[in-house]
Amino acid sequence: MHARTWLSVFSFPLVAVFTLPVIQRGEQPTRQPKPGVKAPPQDPLAGLSDIQDVLSLVQQNYVDPPDMEKVVSGGIQAVLERSHPMNAYLSADDLRLPDPGPAEAGLVVVKRGIYATVLAVTPGGPAAKAGIQPGDVIRKVDGDSVGRLSAWTLERRLRGAEGTAVDLYRYNATGDLTKTTLRMQRLAKAPVTLKQGTGALMVSLPDLNPGRAEELKKLLAPVDRKQTLVLDLRQCVKGTPGEAAAVAGLLGAKGPLGTVQEAGKPDQEVPLAGTGVPFARLSLLVGRSTLGLPEVLASCLKKGGARTFGEKTPGLGVERSRFLLKQGGAVELVSRRWVGLGGEKLDRQGVAPDQVLKLTDSDDALAKVMAALETPTPAAPAPAKAA
Repeated sequence: MHARTWLSVFSFPLVAVFTLPVIQRGEQPTRQPKPGVKAPPQDPLAGLSDIQDVLSLVQQNYVDPPDMEKVVSGGIQAVLERSHPMNAYLSADDLRLPDPGPAEAGLVVVKRGIYATVLAVTPGGPAAKAGIQPGDVIRKVDGDSVGRLSAWTLERRLRGAEGTAVDLYRYNATGDLTKTTLRMQRLAKAPVTLKQGTGALMVSLPDLNPGRAEELKKLLAPVDRKQTLVLDLRQCVKGTPGEAAAVAGLLGAKGPLGTVQEAGKPDQEVPLAGTGVPFARLSLLVGRSTLGLPEVLASCLKKGGARTFGEKTPGLGVERSRFLLKQGGAVELVSRRWVGLGGEKLDRQGVAPDQVLKLTDSDDALAKVMAALETPTPAAPAPAKAA
């Protein structure tokens, strides 16, 4: 008896237990919370007695004795994923597993039900060499359905010892399920790169991990700030709030980086770190592989006046926390979300470009952006007059 068979029976009460108000889309409590403080969910323990009764009935009355541990853990995992696909349930055995290894498959995925969508592919990594691209859909990993894997387990499967093989079953352009075998490898840290043009330059940031702001500062030190700077964040994956705040400050941004919302706590503005001389004109390139803190950085710079090109970002401006359980396991929950300076919730709507600009690897991105900059920004449609 598979765990998810009983999900429809008892998943709805469990939602009240595991869904945090920061990601809850339902009705809020009628009692007004204090200004700036997120209200706790209403009646968080409602339905627990029903769950216990249902589980007892399943155990006592089903034709074949079900594996109750799998029923419960599978139901919890499914409910967690209803709140956010990055949530995960970890058993006590999971917590005892060793680190899978330093090598990687070179891709970032997000689970969506029984599939996983590829969000980013590391240039030069195993996935890129195999032809995997952002937007590809993965159905199985090493023969196991993605639907049975938590986000935590899925991330582990894409790491391992050097040379370890992982089989990905993905859909090709014709809709057929094909098998691709990747060999894990240790990925070298990609550098911040600069391309100089006529009166303009383009800087590409691969991530916002510690040290990137200092690396960028040294790269820009001899550069004339009277030029146009195009900041390419299309392959910028993850990072830290401190580094995002430092990069924004280095580029002369004003105001906070953004706002963090967390259940039961006042909203917290994150200040910029340091100050820098702004460029005469700043533009951004964003896309489907601009993930997490890079989305927060893009939102900050866009609100400061940077014209933005590319494609809409996925909306993963969230942070996870691990909470230990009394029985020895744990849950990983999306417990914080970022809100941009324009009020946009970066865990839902992401960052939309001012102008859609789809580029291929063979395109001269700097030239394309400079040409687009010479095109006036389309005027917003006038509001309809009242009858």
